[in-house]
Amino acid sequence: MLDGHVEAAQARGDGYFSDFGSALRYWRTRRGYSQLRLAVDGGVSQRHLSFLESGRAQPSRDLVLKLGIVLDVPLRQRNAMLLAAGFAPAYQERNLSDPELSSVMQALDFMLRQQAPFPALVVDRLWNLVMFNEPAAGFMKWLLGLPLDAAIPRDGSINVLRLMLDPDGLRPRFVNWQAVCADSLLWIQREAMADGPGSEATALLAELSAFPGMQAAGQVADGHLPNLDRRALPFLPLTIVHEGVELNLFTTITTLGTPHDVTVHELRLESFFPADKATADWFRQRFGAAT
Repeated sequence: MLDGHVEAAQARGDGYFSDFGSALRYWRTRRGYSQLRLAVDGGVSQRHLSFLESGRAQPSRDLVLKLGIVLDVPLRQRNAMLLAAGFAPAYQERNLSDPELSSVMQALDFMLRQQAPFPALVVDRLWNLVMFNEPAAGFMKWLLGLPLDAAIPRDGSINVLRLMLDPDGLRPRFVNWQAVCADSLLWIQREAMADGPGSEATALLAELSAFPGMQAAGQVADGHLPNLDRRALPFLPLTIVHEGVELNLFTTITTLGTPHDVTVHELRLESFFPADKATADWFRQRFGAAT
């Protein structure tokens, strides 16, 4: 049974580390833990922890899970650590159409509808679009010049970051595109660092970084610091100009707390809010009847 899990994980690109010691050392370093601190918090001896990282000792399944919790390792990577240690994954990864996720989907659909007349959408960890409300669909069609009856797929085939950062996509609509691109790169950079080398997130980061003009945005991301000027807005505005209309928005990201499923753990609800009255009025007039 374990061989099947390993083969499936390798096919998906989940096996980022060839052995448990490398995975443990990677996450301990990423979290800024010394071996002594992790040993104390994990309830093991520093000597045993050193042996685990060097490959001189093998962990139990319970210890892998415990260290993953202490280091706050994402569920997908906890499964990868288990696989590297020779154990089957502990956390399921269901499809969103799975009946067991129906209550989660209903809750997300409720939140999407409550956000109207303003846009809201649900993406996975790589920012592939899986759900959205009617204002988000209408807003996307307007920005892309699509007919009103055009279908927006919900199967994850649209990558929101790729659509935003591509010069042939929505990027020309953003007045402050460098700042928007920098923030977007930070999200996928975090995923790439969490996933480790050879991951889908790393490949997506490389693809997005290769877009024309992204080097300048990347420099903004590398030196990303908040504007502490008292007159500055307390959020990054998305300033959009299209067909003579200027809209000022900001977004919030919501995640589901304490999930025990990889898919649910990686879902994000992005809600768009008007940053001024003129923008609020435009959305109310255009999508006020949307539900």
